[in-house]
Amino acid sequence: MSRPGRDDAPDRLYTITGGRTGTGPDNPFDLVTLVVAESEPATGMQSEHAAILKLAEFPTAVVEIAAELRLPVSITKVLLCDLLAAGRVSARHPRKAAVFDPDILEQVLVGLRNL
Repeated sequence: MSRPGRDDAPDRLYTITGGRTGTGPDNPFDLVTLVVAESEPATGMQSEHAAILKLAEFPTAVVEIAAELRLPVSITKVLLCDLLAAGRVSARHPRKAAVFDPDILEQVLVGLRNL
């Protein structure tokens, strides 16, 4: 069974990113970062960029975009950095949950043990 992105020719991935392999230390993207398109795909735009903009019409996680494009996450992050620099997408991290109530967590744990 092949895994997405694993059977792609390395030269194809190199071409998609223009030879770039990293995104730099100030990369705002991790696996769960939500990406939202800020514009429609433009004529003549790289096909992967256009596909990302279509997928991110609604908030979509980086890992979901990579899976849909069948590209490694690292390559997807490079493409997302391009779009972010051009102002075509925005990125935000999911909101963190409120402070957990220890009593509720204990009840959940007891419920799971009883299964």
